[in-house]
Amino acid sequence: MSTFFALRQALNTAASVNAIRPMTGVRTSVPAFFAGWLTSELAPQLLAATALDAGVHVARHGLRSRTDRLGLALAATAGAGLAANILAGGRAGVEMDAALAEIGVTGPGGGVDWRSAARPFGYRREGVRRIRNLAYAPGGKRFLVDVYHRRDTPPDAPMLLQVHGGAWVIGNKDQQGLPLMVEMASRGWVCAAVNYPLSPKAVWPDHLIALKRAVRWLRAEGPGYGGDPAFLAVTGGSAGGHLSAMLALTANDPALQPGFEDADTSVQACVPFYGAYDFTGESGIPAVRWRVRSRLSSMVLGPDAVFPESYLAASPLAKLHADAPPFLVVHGTNDSLIPVAEARDFVRRLRGISGNPVGYAELRGAQHGFDIFHSVRSDMVTARVATFLDWVRAGCGAGAGRAPEAVSATE
Repeated sequence: MSTFFALRQALNTAASVNAIRPMTGVRTSVPAFFAGWLTSELAPQLLAATALDAGVHVARHGLRSRTDRLGLALAATAGAGLAANILAGGRAGVEMDAALAEIGVTGPGGGVDWRSAARPFGYRREGVRRIRNLAYAPGGKRFLVDVYHRRDTPPDAPMLLQVHGGAWVIGNKDQQGLPLMVEMASRGWVCAAVNYPLSPKAVWPDHLIALKRAVRWLRAEGPGYGGDPAFLAVTGGSAGGHLSAMLALTANDPALQPGFEDADTSVQACVPFYGAYDFTGESGIPAVRWRVRSRLSSMVLGPDAVFPESYLAASPLAKLHADAPPFLVVHGTNDSLIPVAEARDFVRRLRGISGNPVGYAELRGAQHGFDIFHSVRSDMVTARVATFLDWVRAGCGAGAGRAPEAVSATE
């Protein structure tokens, strides 16, 4: 029993340390992500479980053996690491507030009082209706969309499109973005979570073309749920962050709208979470260069892809322009799958050319996928993202000029 207790606490300690300082290296990135993601976002629950486990063991068995004492020491170490993770997650609100303030979201004078707009953790969002599996184009389950809206949604409500992640090869609309969808719907927005064709069956730009079809569908059908076709924002995480950025940066490109060239596929705001922005390795970041050379790139771009032409066609860094809509880029410093340096580089370059605000929130201690379920951090971030979108909808973000060149104090 004492040995099992010590082993449990050893694993607990390793997980808490990895959440603070993730393992590095290509081969360890996936296990570092899974362990760090769950530990950092569930740190309060894990801390309570650690204290309970240690307390029960000591009450039942005492500290008679060296193994008992080792297990208790490991539990204390794990508890300290989990407490550090809790503190890091609790700073997300301050970090998001700073990002909003940097682009001019400063309170009532800026159109939105973002301090009072942030709802407390655990706030109940009632009256949100979800309509599942609507077809936005022919082709089966990969061309389905779920619509979220409040039952009393007023006419001409702003709309938000959520694009799931999954490395362009897995994932679906039911798994990601749900806290943000429900939050925005509770605020009177009409939200849509969308599927799209996946690689290797789909090759670039099939994914993006499908999403542009979804934009066309939402503009046509959204008013039936109370939506305003004149205002559509887009968000997504990981591969969904990449695709969201591409949607925002390739509005009305006829080459990406075969058969519906005249459709309006513009978006009025973009909030990519921990997205991939460099498909050629031009940023010079080692992890990005490895991804560009990996089999994943050939799966997404297709076996006939030619470097660099085919890669540039899928790279947000190659699509930057002065008329890009307002952006709020969100990324965690501890991301094991897509390096935070990639987000910094994207924001720096976009700020250098865009005439609209480019906000950047760098969340210390956050892993990839931190927003998939409710946690202290994710709820704080969700509330501030909602405030940013409300601010842009109010007309405060359009043509506000370029944001400051500074990207992060941690650079």
